[in-house]
Amino acid sequence: MKNPLLRLLDLGQSIWLDFIERTLLTSGRLQRLISDDGLRGMTSNPTIFAKAISAGNHYDEDIRRAASQADQAARSVGRVVEAVMVEDVRRAADIFRPVYDSTEGADGFVSIEVRPALAHDTSGTIEEARRLWQACDRPNVMVKIPGTRAGLPAIERCLAEGININITLLFSVTRHREVMNAYLGALEQRAAAGQPLDRIASVASFFVSRVDTNVDKKLDAIVKSAAPDDQKRRATALRSKLAIANARLAYEAFEEVRRGPRFTAVAAKGARGQRPLWASTSTKDPSLPDVYYVEALIGPDTVDTLPPETVDAYRDHGDPKVRINDDLAGAHAAMHELAALDIHFDAVAQELEDEGVKKFSDSYNELSQTIAEKLKSLLAA
Repeated sequence: MKNPLLRLLDLGQSIWLDFIERTLLTSGRLQRLISDDGLRGMTSNPTIFAKAISAGNHYDEDIRRAASQADQAARSVGRVVEAVMVEDVRRAADIFRPVYDSTEGADGFVSIEVRPALAHDTSGTIEEARRLWQACDRPNVMVKIPGTRAGLPAIERCLAEGININITLLFSVTRHREVMNAYLGALEQRAAAGQPLDRIASVASFFVSRVDTNVDKKLDAIVKSAAPDDQKRRATALRSKLAIANARLAYEAFEEVRRGPRFTAVAAKGARGQRPLWASTSTKDPSLPDVYYVEALIGPDTVDTLPPETVDAYRDHGDPKVRINDDLAGAHAAMHELAALDIHFDAVAQELEDEGVKKFSDSYNELSQTIAEKLKSLLAA
């Protein structure tokens, strides 16, 4: 039987690897994932880079080279961190370039993230996104910008300037709609200026399992409380259902916008849709199947980012079938039921956004500390 990962591609869903590491790029393993499993892209974030760089000495030469630059600014830890990330992203983008070319710019992207500390700084985000885009110098790179309130104008500005953007840390359908509007606004600006639209690419990274991690704790608190038995039964029935419901409602919004007059107008001029990307789809709850979220969110014109272990699991026992629109009525009902239990999803989404920014900021600080220590030992040597 055909590899389940390749069958996902047949159903219109692209699988991107949520991982980057130097030996993956240099050993031929990434090329094999592309050839054998139909891998179509790659994402990175500070957490992934922190783990990769602390794991061995594969990056020592890059760190030494960046630190030896004549320009004093290049010797700062921040610039060395950036140089190391850019080098991996450029290498990965070159490996994915045949995918990008064969799909005429529809796939084959590698993402690099602006510093998490800029999540609430619009002008700083724009400046750094421009610098990363220029440094990577590859058409199949996406710069990741958090979908915070301050991130929205930065996203629109950068897209209007022709920078591919991966909007990250999306948790609510409301913010997803705002991100889609920012994308359309950027395309409309380019169209009005007579600029091409056909190679502008963007994905909206909608986080999944983290929603259940947050909401299930609140539901469990109701079950353990002195609440009436009816409320406890309703809370138990909602466990591990909100993340999938929320993502399906996000896809419903995507389809609505795709059918709307604004997108129809720019599509006639060559624009592509801004695909939903399912992030954080590895299973955190050990009581759930390891491909629980992957199976539920299969649908055309979507991307799913999987860590290596989930790629292996799906290759082994995935069951591809389009399920993204299954039980939309139930998805809406689950949101209403959550509110009836006095758990307000807008507050949940804000908690998750704040938590996500902090986690990535902590990882970036950890990455900077790792490189600072390596710099110290390398320069001493």
